[in-house]
Amino acid sequence: MRALLTTAAAALAVSATFAQAEEKTVYLAAYGGSTEALFKDVIIPRWQEKTGAKVVYVSGNSTDTLAKLRAQEGAQEIDIAFIDDGPMTQAINFGYCDTVDPETFSGLYDAARMPEGKAVGVGIVATGLAYNKEMFEEKGWNAPTSWADLADPKFKGMIAIPPITNGYGLLALIMAAKLNGGGETNIEPGFKMFEDKIGDNVLVYEPSSGKMSELFQNGEIAMSVWGSGRLKSLADTGFPGAFAYPDEGAVNLLIGACPVVDSDVPELAQDFLKFMVSAEMQRYFAVEKGWGPVNRNTELSDEEIGALPVGPGRVDKLVTIDYTVVNKERGAWTQQWTRRIEN
Repeated sequence: MRALLTTAAAALAVSATFAQAEEKTVYLAAYGGSTEALFKDVIIPRWQEKTGAKVVYVSGNSTDTLAKLRAQEGAQEIDIAFIDDGPMTQAINFGYCDTVDPETFSGLYDAARMPEGKAVGVGIVATGLAYNKEMFEEKGWNAPTSWADLADPKFKGMIAIPPITNGYGLLALIMAAKLNGGGETNIEPGFKMFEDKIGDNVLVYEPSSGKMSELFQNGEIAMSVWGSGRLKSLADTGFPGAFAYPDEGAVNLLIGACPVVDSDVPELAQDFLKFMVSAEMQRYFAVEKGWGPVNRNTELSDEEIGALPVGPGRVDKLVTIDYTVVNKERGAWTQQWTRRIEN
């Protein structure tokens, strides 16, 4: 009888352990749209099956998530924040991000490590020059090779660039400054290049990715400053688009994630981060989202790679932006942009 009671007690203890695991909930704040669909259809179910924990998805863009972290300061409800590198740097500086388990970075590109090891890259987007390959061939133009091509007079009225309020437009301004001896700490050469050389070539400063795709498909533009993932999505529809990595370097736009401080499930948050950067999950992000994998061991075919930043030949040459400087100046730059460029 005692043996039976001992066995029953052990069974109850195991059941209680599983019940506790199932009761634990991780709050993940991340993008909506196709990203949310991928998480809910593939990534979250697999991780929940692995851990027995539950994930609540809090949808919103990077600005929304940063605002939630600020509003909940001192009593955070979010356990994992999924934010673009610019606002993620702000989140780190504000003290919202805990230190990522160092083991998470094992096997990842150096580009995946964010300041102080407080966040890890989950996907890499290269910002460069997207163009209509068929139109270039018909006009006898060579493929673009430099950020300076944005100022080539032959493209008058045939380029679209997102405004500075969009990440791609901001990076175009910084690269224009770098071309002329400036950079994050001296942005004026960038403004001058837009005023004197690039502006005449710009048909529209377009923030919407959907509208940008329409401009390409309607033959209204020949080239744009855009992300490798956006171009891949457009090319997957059959559009003859191509992506150029400028000689000066495409810009690294890192999609980051961080474990939030004072989480009540810190171990699960860290485990979820490791799961997202595993080679298996990175393949899903690459194929379904067009994000370059941060894990060096992710296997992709040449067709799946396409324009994506994959391999050291592309990843190690990406330009990294100092957002510690940019975030302090962005408000003033936006005012200048409105007055001088989009007036």
